[in-house]
Amino acid sequence: MKIASKTDTGRVRETNQDSYAAGELSAGVAWAVVCDGMGGANGGNIASATAVKIISEYIASSYREGMSSNSIKMMLESAVHSANMSIYDMSRTVESLSGMGTTVVVTLVSNSKAHIVHAGDSRAYKISGDVIIQITRDHSIVQSMVESGQLSEDEAKSHPRKNVITRALGVDENIEIEYNEVDLGSSDSLMLCTDGLTNYLDVEEIKQTIKNHSFYEYPEVLVNKANAKGGRDNITVVVIKE
Repeated sequence: MKIASKTDTGRVRETNQDSYAAGELSAGVAWAVVCDGMGGANGGNIASATAVKIISEYIASSYREGMSSNSIKMMLESAVHSANMSIYDMSRTVESLSGMGTTVVVTLVSNSKAHIVHAGDSRAYKISGDVIIQITRDHSIVQSMVESGQLSEDEAKSHPRKNVITRALGVDENIEIEYNEVDLGSSDSLMLCTDGLTNYLDVEEIKQTIKNHSFYEYPEVLVNKANAKGGRDNITVVVIKE
């Protein structure tokens, strides 16, 4: 398995509220989790770091070789629910952390299949040569407006509420999460990222940015391009390839 990653504070913000982790469990099995925190001076940092730590440890302790797709799905969902409850409890008991939360997108790649769980607007993409497909669906007000026909895709890009999400870990005792499975060919890559990338680069721009670069260069060139276009948010990119 190949894994490449980069996180960056961006050109405007003083701290990085994104957190991520990635690794290999055994030959041919890789995982990654990416979170974008929100709330308070330190709340976002703590929410995202807590989610990444809990989810990473849960996967490491729970994964077993030969797990079925349904077992992997249940494991990832349980990991996210565990992180949600911990962040929620912290936000309720520590006054300075009240209102904190974080997006999450987590994957486990095994047997040429990516299992993905997410909540919020951090995304997963499949990169197949010149074709880039968004796998996850944003849990945001603007996405709901697009799906209901109130906004076009182009209008959504510049809508003043485009960053308002409808799901995040730590906001409530319960979190509604979404699961996706996608097959990966031998030349395909899976990319996880925060909205610090996708607010500045659409699918076509991502494709053009990585077009003449190798797999291990993807995170660096994408982060650099997002910064060159403004970099007003933290940026995190993780890519996985079998």
